[in-house]
Amino acid sequence: MPLPSTNELTDHSGDPGGAASSTSHATPLRKTKMSTLGVVAVIFSFVAAGAFGIEEAISSCGPGLTLALLLIFPFIWSYPLCEMIAELGSLFPTEGGIYCWARAAFGEFWGWQAGFWGAITTWLCQAEYVVLVVGYLGKLFDMSPEVTLVIKICVIVVFSVVNIIGLKSMEKLETAIMVLVVGAFAAVTVVGFLNWHYNPFAMPTVIEGDLFHSAGEGIAIIIWMYMGYECMSNMAGELEDPQVIPRAMRIANPIIALSYILPTLAALAAIGEWNAWTVEQAGGGVGYADVLIQYVGSWAGVAFVVVAILANCSIFCSYIAHGSRTFFVMAEDNMFPKFMGKIDRRGIPTASIVVMGIFTVFTCQFDFATLVMATNPIQFYLYLLLVACVVKTRKRSPVDARRRMGLAVMPGGTTSLFVNSVLIAVICLLAIYVNGLDYFVAGFIVLALGLVAYIACKVVYKGRYLEDPEAFPLDSRGWLGLGDLGDIGTYALLTGLMALSGTVFFYVIEHASGAAYYLSEYGQGFFSSFTGMLVTCLVVGVTCIIVGIALRRRAQRNEGERLAKLVERRDELLDEEIRAIHGTVPRAERSFQ
Repeated sequence: MPLPSTNELTDHSGDPGGAASSTSHATPLRKTKMSTLGVVAVIFSFVAAGAFGIEEAISSCGPGLTLALLLIFPFIWSYPLCEMIAELGSLFPTEGGIYCWARAAFGEFWGWQAGFWGAITTWLCQAEYVVLVVGYLGKLFDMSPEVTLVIKICVIVVFSVVNIIGLKSMEKLETAIMVLVVGAFAAVTVVGFLNWHYNPFAMPTVIEGDLFHSAGEGIAIIIWMYMGYECMSNMAGELEDPQVIPRAMRIANPIIALSYILPTLAALAAIGEWNAWTVEQAGGGVGYADVLIQYVGSWAGVAFVVVAILANCSIFCSYIAHGSRTFFVMAEDNMFPKFMGKIDRRGIPTASIVVMGIFTVFTCQFDFATLVMATNPIQFYLYLLLVACVVKTRKRSPVDARRRMGLAVMPGGTTSLFVNSVLIAVICLLAIYVNGLDYFVAGFIVLALGLVAYIACKVVYKGRYLEDPEAFPLDSRGWLGLGDLGDIGTYALLTGLMALSGTVFFYVIEHASGAAYYLSEYGQGFFSSFTGMLVTCLVVGVTCIIVGIALRRRAQRNEGERLAKLVERRDELLDEEIRAIHGTVPRAERSFQ
């Protein structure tokens, strides 16, 4: 696939230090000087903001396996992710993050899918944190439905305003909250270790019953707890020194891991009762706050709940920043409604932030089980695409040249790249499958939506054709870009292969218990039928493979020769983008370094 340039919204002005400002506005994006500690705090908020959520893993798969996963996953999951994100973000420190990286590596179609997957996941699920804020407040005060709605709107308004003020205000807020959250869990750790009464590793490893779903749920939660490292890169174009992000990521990773492992170990050692652990503290539920309530006093438990409220506010605030940037950049690149690309006189993408806030007012009123079901697999597809971007970018931009430029590069050479790529790919596929057949099938809804939405945006807004009609011409019908047909064929083919592999996997793993499990879980409807979902996967798989192969053959026959002639020009445009950022270009070599 030709390699197009990235991030036309920016004019780097020859600045070797960072990303750029918008060329389509008289007012550029506002540049912010953020400290390493401040960026660490924002990353901490994106990924963690406390160990809230691990409670469900403990009761699902047992304390022994939970602690083992918490110890292992920083090495086999979050470290490889951090290194890959740091490597791409250092070479392309541009607004939009993985959207721009995928666009540079594989073209407009795949870049748009990466942006859409990341943004839609945030837009649909970020309202959960507003609901959690109100839920924690409900532990302290009785609230009527009307008061609950008012509080939700207030939370949305307050933290939308924080984002509109700018990244500097968000940095200060996130830093303060990070200190409070780390302090609260440090208190749990100290009190728990001082009152060690149980051996967590002597407790059961996995609960009795449905092993696949109980262990799978716990594993999925732990993977989820170590996700979100890529989010900070969405704002790289607004930092005076975007190279601070790779540095901060390497600092944040061990802090996040320790903030999970130590308080969980200490709390289990102090209060046990692993099968009663839950995020819902009513009805005899147990959580981190119980350590402080039991050994310090009820006032300490109340203080911990207050910190939990602030932690969820922190996550919500940071996700507004993340979610508002992707569609903003896509609009700037003529692939999304133009009003989403507007910035105010101070250089803040206010329109996108406001639209996201209004959207959240509506979505926070609903049950999010279906939203999470649809978007959870998409995040792992995004990470699989991230791995492909790293591999493709290394083929074009040798790592030795990047090191000489002072850019972040994953240590360990080709061997490290291979090992880390395999780890990320295997864990992503594991996570996609262990969530269950219902989540697996629901993920195809977002995949289909992404394809339809891309075609609509390309037909209406034209995308890169408006930037350079010669390098990025439209097809013979004038609807899609030259090369889109082949990309759509690949998209359909990969979707079909995933669906077929899922059919085989879930038949083998769940054929004995699946029918009873999904019927008891849903009662009625499509997701209650194990056989119906399995047949759907089979039909989707076969259909997509046939369509994908047909489209790829047609694209090669009708567009292959014209596309081959555009490769050199598109490579030149990408070189210009890199040179505008760094002042030089790592010499292209068609081999791994």
